This record gives sequence, C-alpha cells and structure tokens, in this order.
Amino acid sequence: MNFASDNVSPFCPEVLEALSAEAKSNAPAYGGDDISQQLDHAFSELFDKEVAVIPVATGTAANCISLSALVSPYGGIICHHEAHINEDESTGVAFFTGGAKLIAMDGPTAKLEADALDRFVAGQVNRGVHSVAPECVAITQATELGTVYRPNEVAAIGDVCSKHDLRLFMDGARFANAVAHLDCSPADITWKAGVDAISFGATKNGAMAVDAIVLFDTSLKHRVEQARKRSGHLHSKHRYLATQLLAYVKNDVWLKNAAHANKAAATLGEILIGRGASLAHPADGNELFVKLSPELASQLRDAGVMFHPWPSLGADIYRFVAAWNTDIGQITELNTTLG
Repeated sequence: MNFASDNVSPFCPEVLEALSAEAKSNAPAYGGDDISQQLDHAFSELFDKEVAVIPVATGTAANCISLSALVSPYGGIICHHEAHINEDESTGVAFFTGGAKLIAMDGPTAKLEADALDRFVAGQVNRGVHSVAPECVAITQATELGTVYRPNEVAAIGDVCSKHDLRLFMDGARFANAVAHLDCSPADITWKAGVDAISFGATKNGAMAVDAIVLFDTSLKHRVEQARKRSGHLHSKHRYLATQLLAYVKNDVWLKNAAHANKAAATLGEILIGRGASLAHPADGNELFVKLSPELASQLRDAGVMFHPWPSLGADIYRFVAAWNTDIGQITELNTTLG
C-alpha cells in the first residue's frame, strides 16, 4: 500500500468521464470555450461570493502566480518555516514575484498564531530601502503537518493582516481535506476571514493535473492572467483544465474524495496506535505523522507499505498520506497481515 503521497493517486472517475465527454469536438482556445466560461459562476456559488478563477496545471504555479499579484518584487511574504512555499517550491516564489522574499516564522504544528504574528510584524525593523517590509501573510490549509486552521484562527490572522495592511494568501493544496474535517462553509475559512486569494487544490484529490487560483478580490484578475501568460502557464486547450475543475466541484466530488481520504488516514492511525505507535500531533486531515518503533517500521515495509521518514520532527517519525482512492478494506486487512 502506497502512503508516500496523495500525488501517487490516479484521477477519479468523475474527472475521467468529463474529460472523455469533452474530447470529441473542437472548441475555442485559451479560455474562449463554453466550459471555461462557467468557472467563475461555479466557484462563486461554491464560495457564496463573486470570485475570479484562473486555472493552472500545477500547485507551484497556483501558489507563485497568486503571490506575484499580492506582493511587489521588493516586498516580503510572512509564512511558517514549514510552509510548502518555503520548503518545497525551490526559489519559485522569488522567481515568479520578481524577487519578493519569504520571511519565515515559527508556530506549533506548522500553524501561524495570530498573537505571535502580530508581535512578529510589529517587531520588524524598518531600515527603509535597506530592509524588506512584509506585504503579505501566507498560510497553508491544511498545513504541511496535516493540521487544520479553524475558522476563528483564520479570522484572527485576517484581523492581524487588516491591522498591518497586509494581504492574506491561503495555500489550499489540501483545502478539501480541511473543509471536510471542519464540516464548514468554504467561505468561513476564506474571504469571510480576510483571505484575498487561495490556490484551490484539485490534483492531489482526484483531478488529473489542475489547481485553481481563486481570487476573492476580483480586481486582481487581469494582473493574474498576465502573470500566468508571462510565466508560460496559459494552456491553449484551456477547456481541459476547466473541465476537470467543474467535474471536481460538481455534486461535491471534491468533498466526497477528501472525506474518504481523511477517513482512511484515521483508520490507519487507529491500527498503528493499536500496535504501539503514537501520533506526533493530532491528525486533522489525510496526513499522519507517526512515531514508530524500528520493529514496527520494518514490519510495515516488509508488508509492502510505502511511507516516508520525517526527520524534522524526530528520528523515528514517519509520514503517511491517504488518498481519495485509498482502500480502507486493505488497511483493515493490513492489521491481520502484521499478525
């Protein structure tokens, strides 16, 4: 069983069916097709607010193009030191923004805390042109350690951003898993809490290759579209990105897939804990960070289970990631296999 990442999963039947249906005829290119024209309306209904949607094929593009519209080339972006944009995007943020700097800070389980953020921003020394002034805060939902911001936590961060005149960006690669866990409206943890833009993840959760830049400040749309073109991320057959997104959000496929992944992770966690393992911290979504004995880790590998060590949390900590298609029955059988 492969728990190395949710990126190893295939795309889901609903996406396949939609792509197959759209693969039978010609259509205008670069977003001029009927399918692409439905995106803004579909996501405006999802978020209960008028939004602008710009699809791209990768999460890196979604994050970095979004940030390029929120900060200047000489500005700063405050994020957690464990944030994906800090740890896993190489120098992509600086490249796409033309030089903006990531300013990393700490917080428990990869989450920023509003009070600490307020103190951190207030403590930045203004050296004029010699220093980098923060212009944006970036949070990850769900975080890189599988934890989730509650609506009041996002709102508190939004208040800090408003106080200091900062933009607020949300990396939502696993946004669906967070919403499924919280059982809340997507609006409650985004624009109602002060978020200006989100990278709305789909690839990890059942799409073939698409994430959406969702702008709650629709005045940014032209700027983001220009940045997408300039960076080489405007697809000529734009309709196939739009088709995936529409199939993904139709009939709450995105939430159904995420809820299954979360349940699979919880089931695996219960089995591992029953065998003496312990969670490094509570698991809110589809990622588990687990302390395993060398013996149990070896048993799991011998049983064909794939997972990654996570040394930043400790020598015996490992990450397991469940996906939308993880077979919960096989997880249950694993308990028997281990003896």
